[in-house]
Amino acid sequence: MRRFAYLSLALFLLTSLRAEPPQPAREKEPKPAKEATAAGHDKWTPDDVLLQAGASQFQFAPDGHSVVWVKTAMDKDKGERLSHVFRTDLGDAKKAVQLTRGTESCFAPRWSPDGKLLAFLSDRAAPKTKEKARGKSRKGDDDEAKTQVWLLDPTGGEPWVLTDFPRGVTAGYQWAGADTIVFASPEEATHRENTLKDDKKDTSVVVEDEKHEPPQRLFKVDVKSKKTTRLSHNADRIETLVVSPDGKYAVTVNAESLRYTYDHKVKPAAFLHDLETGSARRVFDDAKFNLGAVRWAPDSKGFYVVNQHSNTPQYNEAVILELHYYDVAAKTQTRVDLDWPNGLATESLNEDGAAFEPTADGFVALLAAGSHHQAARFVRAGDGWKRALLVGKHVNHLHGVTVAPDGKSLVYAHSTASTPTQWYHAALAGTHVSKPATVAELNENLAKLPRAKTEVVKWQGAQDEEVEGVLYYPHGYKAGEKYPLVVMIHGGPFGADHDAWAESWAYAPNLYSQRGAFVLRPNYHGSSNYGLKWAESIAAGKYYDLPLVDIERGVDALIEKGLVDPNRLGTLGWSNGAILTTALIARTTRFKAAAPGAGGAEWVADWGTCEFGDSFDRYYFGKSPLEDPQLYLKMAPLYQFDKVRTPTLIFQGEVDRVVPVHHAWTQYRALQQVGKADVRLVLFPGEKHSLKKLVHQRRKLEEELAWFDKYLFKTAKDDNEALKTDSPLARALQLKKAQHDGSRYGVKEKDVLVPETVKHGSLQVGRFEVTRAQFAAFDQAYRVDAGTDNYPANGIAFEQAQAYCAWLSKQTGRTYRLPTEAEAEELYEKAEGMENTLDYWAGYAVNPEDARHLQGKIKELGGKAPLLREVGSFHGAGEEEMVFDLGGNVAEWVTKKDGKGLLQGGSADRPADVKQGENKAAAEYQGFRVVKENG
Repeated sequence: MRRFAYLSLALFLLTSLRAEPPQPAREKEPKPAKEATAAGHDKWTPDDVLLQAGASQFQFAPDGHSVVWVKTAMDKDKGERLSHVFRTDLGDAKKAVQLTRGTESCFAPRWSPDGKLLAFLSDRAAPKTKEKARGKSRKGDDDEAKTQVWLLDPTGGEPWVLTDFPRGVTAGYQWAGADTIVFASPEEATHRENTLKDDKKDTSVVVEDEKHEPPQRLFKVDVKSKKTTRLSHNADRIETLVVSPDGKYAVTVNAESLRYTYDHKVKPAAFLHDLETGSARRVFDDAKFNLGAVRWAPDSKGFYVVNQHSNTPQYNEAVILELHYYDVAAKTQTRVDLDWPNGLATESLNEDGAAFEPTADGFVALLAAGSHHQAARFVRAGDGWKRALLVGKHVNHLHGVTVAPDGKSLVYAHSTASTPTQWYHAALAGTHVSKPATVAELNENLAKLPRAKTEVVKWQGAQDEEVEGVLYYPHGYKAGEKYPLVVMIHGGPFGADHDAWAESWAYAPNLYSQRGAFVLRPNYHGSSNYGLKWAESIAAGKYYDLPLVDIERGVDALIEKGLVDPNRLGTLGWSNGAILTTALIARTTRFKAAAPGAGGAEWVADWGTCEFGDSFDRYYFGKSPLEDPQLYLKMAPLYQFDKVRTPTLIFQGEVDRVVPVHHAWTQYRALQQVGKADVRLVLFPGEKHSLKKLVHQRRKLEEELAWFDKYLFKTAKDDNEALKTDSPLARALQLKKAQHDGSRYGVKEKDVLVPETVKHGSLQVGRFEVTRAQFAAFDQAYRVDAGTDNYPANGIAFEQAQAYCAWLSKQTGRTYRLPTEAEAEELYEKAEGMENTLDYWAGYAVNPEDARHLQGKIKELGGKAPLLREVGSFHGAGEEEMVFDLGGNVAEWVTKKDGKGLLQGGSADRPADVKQGENKAAAEYQGFRVVKENG
């Protein structure tokens, strides 16, 4: 509920770490998934946010010359994000090679120690063995594929499956030598489980059935023989596995209670396993420890462990991240003095979230520094470590650092709130980071979109302490004007908004900035990355008090600066951001629109139904509802809903266990029954706390934007829901908006019929192709048959089109020209649906051979260009203003870089074939449209 810190960087990581797959060896290679991308334009759409690709899980090859990594992107057919493994050779960093394909995700790539093989995890279906084909699969196997370890030649080729565990590989895996992989998996089904499964109709679940929960144990598999050996006999469940580089040891973190997440009473335990002798001993058994990420030192003599430290160690809620080192031979542990009060950064793109990477002489770390991370290098000095800050071009905005085996280079992500995330490879000499080079190009389309100016702002919040936040300016901001403000509140509460790229389905600042609004993302009391005092400040009954004051004072500060109109305020948030949004609108009527997603407003039911209800509520409220029911009534904004006047849009996943669905229903019914504010509830079937399906993410953004357009921006139009946007009636209504001079399209100026231009993408372009009536005003010898004034001017050579533009510019005092070749790429890709092409006339998709055969039939129609139709006869493209015939009627002249002409767009005599390149329209099917530069 409250543990979500919604950076889009973190979202990409979460999606890429889910298991999904390759194809087995000796079977046909699967077809590539259809990766979805947003079209180029100059205005943000929800899909520009949702279709961003992400990169994560970078790992250097043993020789340091290559990296493997995982690209995660929305799959067009599945409607969900799909992950695949890529390799980049660092000598040619822009040429990333895709190593896995298919319709299931592949992730967690690992080089073998000799660099000859790559392993990865995937849910993809393995080839059927002879036993399975004969119906002799082992009892307890489910029909659906499970996550298994796969192998691949890193130079390419088809992967093959290595493991075949009925319940899959569930707690990671690592190489232990060139021929062995160690992994963790649940044991196979017991006789009791198999007996219960015999009744296929019985889908009953016993909650927290500790007695019968299968243990998750260590196994090793020989890469050549595929022989699997059990390495441990623990009765609990291994949830973390990290193998030493020399393959001799493994550290595991074992869950010992199914209810730990709920009540934090029985902590996980860490063990050091000797993989050669099979022995294991418990390490880091201090009751004050809450274990986090584990990393082995390259020499295998010891390992680093994160301790999630707090003043109330019985709960693992608000913390700072300390680092400890365990010496295997000496059996001693040492706290690493980071010389940094805020500890390690709490957010990273490293695979397990660890913001540090061991080196031969120490480690590189990202330190918590409020709205950003501070990069540093720690070098072993005697019994301690000496810290020095990294220097270089990107060091103040690094994420997800991975260091090469020789310690002389690294890969990292760089971004700011106004700069999209990009991954770089750079040299590392001591503390100097130099010569950054892009590892892979991602989301190049974002470069064409306007991006809000951003800055980190500060103000005096609760207890007169300084609060930071990230402020996004309106697109086209003009000093001295006042603008609306949308407050976007992060989840957690132990999360933070950084000066880092953060466009996601949950928070999409640029969609609001382009509507002319400021966006404020405040790091209120309780946020991470600001030190332990700040993180713990809202515990024990102060859960609402300080954050609400922080947020309101942040709004007031922007109003006092003259930036924000106090009468145009909105707020939204997901998870804890939704909880605070709801509390704000119960506290004040100043907000004109609100959109909480997956948040609660009462806590008695939450204590029992939330998957971490007891631990969270006891920590932040101080007691359980059994101990103090009146406290829970006092803490619940639900009982103040009679004061709400803000129109409220509520979102909720129906199978959310973090914020169970009853929260949304209770809030919806309360506001509905009180009846003092508009309310709308949108449920997402099958979705948990984080929305995964593209259709649901898109619906969330569209509903949210429409809500704010209506209640905050006051720009919503009363659309007729019965009107189909691509219907003939819709086209007729658009044509009615076109400017006319009598029956002729265009605008009469000084006795000249001038083409109407409208805003379309980044261009002011002709709504229609230049018509015959318009062209005849320039060339009086041009013949216009009766009734064809509004047909496109055809039979026009490039030089004639240029001459017309020069003449029109002189007549009007404004500059008219032909589109450039670069503009044509943007312009003609906007054609939508059926246009006046040969496909339309033939009634099917025409290929080049069909087109040749049809030419004779066209001639039988007679006339010069019998397939042309009046401009605007087919549905147009665009949002506010339609532009017609971009994909058909006459092919249109554009100007190449060398000044010569090029025909672009569709034409009535040619197929609508995207592979045709330049349009080869016959002379009588050649025309043009104008671009206006000024006025």
